[in-house]
Amino acid sequence: MNFLAHLHLAHLAESSLSGNLLADFVRGNPTQAYPVDVVDGIFMHRRIDVLTDNLPEVKEAKEWFRPETRRVAPITLDVMWDHFLSRHWAQLSPEMPLPEFVRYAHAQVAMILPDSPPRFVNLNEYLWSERWLERYREMEFIQRVLYGMASRRPRLDALRDSWQDLDTHYDALETRFWQFYPRMMAQAKNKQL
Repeated sequence: MNFLAHLHLAHLAESSLSGNLLADFVRGNPTQAYPVDVVDGIFMHRRIDVLTDNLPEVKEAKEWFRPETRRVAPITLDVMWDHFLSRHWAQLSPEMPLPEFVRYAHAQVAMILPDSPPRFVNLNEYLWSERWLERYREMEFIQRVLYGMASRRPRLDALRDSWQDLDTHYDALETRFWQFYPRMMAQAKNKQL
């Protein structure tokens, strides 16, 4: 899962959106550094990452990547799941339109920014102003995201080529998303994540 899915599942679980978004920028045990609700959100994010990586649908999708891109398949798939969520938001979350959810999530996350790591603050400058969560529905934007990640981290250069794997298996990936994501939504609503 990437940013949008983590925020969405946190919202459904009534967990801290801030903590769920912040989690990738926090190493080790966060209990001394953040309020309890944010810490709970960080731990929820970590549980979701482990759960998602071990879903049979996700394991199957990783196998569709070519040998030269398989190493970055988990990262590429996380971004792709956000694409499908953004694209099908109205069907999955009809009670709150995506632009409204984005405004709500931004307001929640903004509260912790003064005490957040600089890299997280930097991410937030772009995430909201450039409307990433809404633009995830555009495959051209997904390609741009993968290229940007590859540019910032040379050891992840294979992300540039992983675009081809997404394009080749688009329909099958969308089918797998529909197989597991509604299940995760139900788990979130039942506080099982």
